[in-house]
Amino acid sequence: AVAVALGFILVLGFLGNFLVLLVFSRFPRLLTPVNLLLVNISASDMLVSVFGTPLSLAASVRGRWLTGASGCRWYGFSNALFGVVSLVSYSLLSLERYAEVLWDPQTSASRYQRAKIAVAASWFYSLFWTLPPLFGWSSYGPEGLGTTCSVQWHQRTASSRSYIICLFIFCLLLPLLVMIFCYGRMLLALRAWSLRQVGGAAGERREALVLQMVLCMVAGYLLCWMPYGAVAMLASFGPPGVVPPTASLIPSLLAKTSTVLNPVIYVRFNHQFCRCFLYMVGWSSEASPTRVNQAVSACQGVWLQ
Repeated sequence: AVAVALGFILVLGFLGNFLVLLVFSRFPRLLTPVNLLLVNISASDMLVSVFGTPLSLAASVRGRWLTGASGCRWYGFSNALFGVVSLVSYSLLSLERYAEVLWDPQTSASRYQRAKIAVAASWFYSLFWTLPPLFGWSSYGPEGLGTTCSVQWHQRTASSRSYIICLFIFCLLLPLLVMIFCYGRMLLALRAWSLRQVGGAAGERREALVLQMVLCMVAGYLLCWMPYGAVAMLASFGPPGVVPPTASLIPSLLAKTSTVLNPVIYVRFNHQFCRCFLYMVGWSSEASPTRVNQAVSACQGVWLQ
């Protein structure tokens, strides 16, 4: 059953993120500052699908880890690296939207520069927190039934526990708090804006769309990552044996499903992207490259496209 689930996650995650990247390469004018961060999320999720999920799928089919200790360390490090990049990019995306809506007087060029810096910062930040286990602050090793590898959160040493605490706070809890703050302020600002409009129907529709987007993103974040973080903390600080190997499989699978959910959640609320995707697969003629260029140029200042 685990192998079947991993197979679905591998195929859907790879195809979903590949299509996202393909659309942005086909329609480069879609690469607004906000969408640059979306590309960063899709790229990191694609790397998980390429370098991570196939190894755990093969191990689940055979019932044991197949690539030895060095392969286990690589798997643990690479999945942690790409996962933290995705998590941090969630919060940076909320910051970019927050800045664009509430207090951004900058030009388009400076916003692009800020987005590029944010993308680079997400990778440096992730490296800062995922490299230490390779050098002695905790370690990467087998988890669960021995068919996947991760940070050794079941160890009860001071080194392991201190690392788990830092990882939970700075790579899981902090991005979530940033998202809640930024999207909460955005919703309040949008509500105030819609109340000031004479014809409030359009404003209310936009407010409802933004609320759906926020709820989906926060719910997806909580569903995919919080169970894994909670299990790691429980295994590190709870009674010995409180998390049996089989029970740790479900949070691990949920974390991997983020590679499937991310394209669905973000693309669902990007109307221009949807039109371009339908045009690319031949289901619509309303998003030719020329029309997309004109539409994006006209909407550079619109935060929800």
